[in-house]
Amino acid sequence: MTADILSCNFFELFDIPVSYEIDIDLIQQRYRELQKVVHPDRFVNASDKERRISMQQTSWINEALNTLRQPVDRAIYLLKLKNVDLNLENETTMDAEFLMEQMEMREALSSISSKEDPISELDRFSAQIKSKMQSLIKGFAAAYENDQLDEAKEWIRKMQFMQKARKEVDELSAKIEDELF
Repeated sequence: MTADILSCNFFELFDIPVSYEIDIDLIQQRYRELQKVVHPDRFVNASDKERRISMQQTSWINEALNTLRQPVDRAIYLLKLKNVDLNLENETTMDAEFLMEQMEMREALSSISSKEDPISELDRFSAQIKSKMQSLIKGFAAAYENDQLDEAKEWIRKMQFMQKARKEVDELSAKIEDELF
């Protein structure tokens, strides 16, 4: 068993460059390879210590995969690697125009249920969120690659708004589908 797994950062673990732009398929492949080596099922008859280490490694690998697959989590992790303190629960963007857009978006979302074709409205809304998120991701990636870490933090704050909006759309979609069917 490779004991150094627990001392690797997530990029080292999957043997990829530290960058926002990553190959998710490659990570999935390396995830499966790592799990074949450390999965607890391989250590059923091993010592307690070896089973415990296997569990820790499996947990670390799972956390790494989940973090790198999620755009916002990956961005936050990248800044943590650069020792940037993020207190995102207590910080919000100060971009007044962006905040106004968010308020308008929330108002539009709250009225979708009363529309003639709420499913089509949700699809349109979802596409809009996806487009905005892609724009924010590009902004973060550029700021991060240029070592503009304060600006990168601001992009993350905005990405979190979009992530929350995405979740709200998914919840509303499930609710409307339940009501319709």
